[in-house]
Amino acid sequence: MHKIEVLGLGAGDIEQLPLGLYKKLIRSDKPIYVRTLEHPVIETLSEEGVQFISFDYLYKQATDFQVVYEQMADTLIEHVKKESLIYAVPGHPMLAEKTVQLLLQQTDYEVDILGGQSYLDDLFTSLKIDPIDGFQFIDGTSFERRQLDYRSHLIFCQVYDQFIASDVKLALLEDLPPDYPVTIIDAAGSKQERIETVPLEVFDHSFQKSNLTSVYVPPVHKHELNHHFYRLKEVIHTLRSPNGCPWDRKQTHESLREYALEEVYELIEAINSQDDDLIVEELGDLLLQVMLHSQIGEDVGYFTIDDVIRTLTEKMIYRHPHVFGDREIENMMDISKEWEELKQEEAGKENRNSILDGIPKQMPALLKSYTIQKKAAKVGFTWDHVDPVWDKLSEELKEVKEAIQTDDKEEIEIEFGDVFFVLANLARYYQIHPEIALNRANEKFISRFSYIEKKLSEKQKDIKYVSFEEMDMYWDEAKRKES
Repeated sequence: MHKIEVLGLGAGDIEQLPLGLYKKLIRSDKPIYVRTLEHPVIETLSEEGVQFISFDYLYKQATDFQVVYEQMADTLIEHVKKESLIYAVPGHPMLAEKTVQLLLQQTDYEVDILGGQSYLDDLFTSLKIDPIDGFQFIDGTSFERRQLDYRSHLIFCQVYDQFIASDVKLALLEDLPPDYPVTIIDAAGSKQERIETVPLEVFDHSFQKSNLTSVYVPPVHKHELNHHFYRLKEVIHTLRSPNGCPWDRKQTHESLREYALEEVYELIEAINSQDDDLIVEELGDLLLQVMLHSQIGEDVGYFTIDDVIRTLTEKMIYRHPHVFGDREIENMMDISKEWEELKQEEAGKENRNSILDGIPKQMPALLKSYTIQKKAAKVGFTWDHVDPVWDKLSEELKEVKEAIQTDDKEEIEIEFGDVFFVLANLARYYQIHPEIALNRANEKFISRFSYIEKKLSEKQKDIKYVSFEEMDMYWDEAKRKES
């Protein structure tokens, strides 16, 4: 059976090539394929009469590096059907060589890895860093920003040209300041070695095209990572530690309850004001509640933030089979129906006996009415049209008036409750959230009443001694100013 022999050319000149591999290339009667001709070793061997078949033409027409690697592997596999061959790559075959990995995945032909010198040792020596402190090796042609760990030494390889360098720079600028120092190193450990440290914002400007170029990013100080989740986790852990903040240390799940409600309302207010900066701040305050409760859970040994995230992630995947599974949907109604069905399955696992089980007892009354009727409607307990709901409101208002005539406080309270309950149902029919609607009415009243106070103050009048008619005049004036 024919086979593919894969060998590494090192990251520098001919002196980095092991003698055995040098002899194999010089004496070979097999075709020698190379990823690129742009390598010092190939230049030297070409002068000695060695002939190479390169894949440079694929790079010139490439729009996706993954496709290029697949095309290389497919070409090599096609040729090995006819005869054995050698495939030579920069560096070491098992270091950042996706084509080699693709070749190893196929089973029809034998692939021998013959070795070669990795440039990592020379790279660490030239940069004077110890990888034991933490080291991440990143393919500059294929990475995602979220996978970067700035707490360790970062080295980007495969930075072939200025376009890739620019992509790397733009990703780093999302997290690091423009003047953060990065080091460009080319042909590490060879006579052609070049090292230059420049500010991040300009490192791609003076970039020299090379297949042997890497970019080094030193570990980042904690204060520059305050936008990363793990940094927030560290801060909350410190606040709850023995040397942390006395207030944070004494908090419990129970003591934090009031703040959770407060932060939700403040977030709603920020959303209503359409203030993006305030929304960011209030979302942060809400996240603080999640982090504090999670840290308390970790301190007592019951759960951690990882458990919270895992539970949420698994729930979202489970409830979206049309995204993460093979279920198909046609419209938004299908999504809502699917969501409710899956929620009911979850409720069944929790031994719920009623559709209405699971509604928080401490939920505000108006919101609770809305939620109860929404859940009941989803199983068909609702009128088909809104007209009977209006009729029901008229009926309940009549009963309120009758109860008032009897002067029975308890009965009046009950009948008013029925009115509010019907109003919540009416809001549901018109897809209006009653809590949000009522809060807007409250804010409108506060704004108009404050205007009355302001105008009376300007006239040096005490509101306690002003007639309703005069106050109502200013109320109407405030109302007109809103339109």
